[in-house]
Amino acid sequence: MPASVTEFDLIIVGAGLAGGALAVALADLPLKVALIEGQAVREGWPPLEESVFDYDGRVSALTEGSREFLEQLGVWSDICDRRVCAYTDMEVWDGEGTGRIHFAASEVKRAALGHIVENRLLNAALMNRLRDSAGVKCYFANPVASLEKQSGGVALTLADGRVLRSPVVVAADGANSRIRDWAGFVTREWDYHHHAIVATIETAEAHQNTAWQRFQPEGPLAFLPLPDTAGEQRYSSIVWSALPEQAEQLMALDDEAFCRELGAKFEHRLGNIIACSRRLSFPLRQRHAADYVSDGVVLLGDAAHTIHPLAGQGINLGFQDAMVLAEECRRAHDRGLSLIESGMLSRYQRRRKGGNLAMMAMMEGFQHLFETPVMPLRLLRNSGMSWLNKALPLKRQIIAKAMGISGPL
Repeated sequence: MPASVTEFDLIIVGAGLAGGALAVALADLPLKVALIEGQAVREGWPPLEESVFDYDGRVSALTEGSREFLEQLGVWSDICDRRVCAYTDMEVWDGEGTGRIHFAASEVKRAALGHIVENRLLNAALMNRLRDSAGVKCYFANPVASLEKQSGGVALTLADGRVLRSPVVVAADGANSRIRDWAGFVTREWDYHHHAIVATIETAEAHQNTAWQRFQPEGPLAFLPLPDTAGEQRYSSIVWSALPEQAEQLMALDDEAFCRELGAKFEHRLGNIIACSRRLSFPLRQRHAADYVSDGVVLLGDAAHTIHPLAGQGINLGFQDAMVLAEECRRAHDRGLSLIESGMLSRYQRRRKGGNLAMMAMMEGFQHLFETPVMPLRLLRNSGMSWLNKALPLKRQIIAKAMGISGPL
């Protein structure tokens, strides 16, 4: 007997940060929306303690634009009630020279440049908000087994045999999106030939609510400040980009030796590294879909684009995707038009693709600039950083762009 089909106006596959944010943004519309997630989703908030072993290894550096979006979704205050670290300054320097730039929130008359939040808290806030709403039907711990394009829609068969169908399916299932691949999207991608090592560390000296980034030929090293109730500011999340063979050697070290290597590489800017959590390592790869929309399937977040973690822009681009797609869905609904026939999808692609490509090109340019061993370019790089540090009007514009804010400074 054929399985019964449940019809929806829109289906989101992937309850990560971008997909979860889109679901929350659509929850108050009188639309039938489904959210599918292959993994089990935690109920409530995770317990929080303070040690290098308790913080989530995955954190996000949220721009002001992302924070405002989360505030609109009604989840930002919930996150602030748990654990978040506002960073007021950013120190960037060339590990192979004398160039440095210092960015400060005070230069653009803001209280903070951004906020560091653990991904598990972001996700919990979004999922808790969804549980308080009847506007989205959730299918958790139930992965999509197959996708079929049909006349007037897309049918998804879940692992338990249920079939869901909608004229619009949003692929928010990550960088290795199965929905993207099943739907036949073409991607352009290349390997950076680097691995990123992430961990939580404790330092001898306070991080001063500052995000620190040291550029080196083998890749950047970032220290992102984490919060603590005692106000000692000793915990940071690190992202260490290294060549594959270097990453393998670093991962093989015991904790004490790794902390020594990390402290030396960071030039002991925060004193010795006292402790380190379990380390994770993963290859860095850039990917961008040639199109974000095809036959009713829409790509969102990492399914559409993955970017070097150089400036922590990945989730910020994903949140912008979710915000714009939600705006276009709302516009179509307010005009009494169906989502598939309203031009919503083409407007979403037009509004997001150019900005995402520009950010990816900028990060790619930075990466190549700091990798080059050519002496004239190294000298130009250092003198340029020093000049920019003193060019306050231009520096203010760069800060505003990175923060995702507009208007007079």
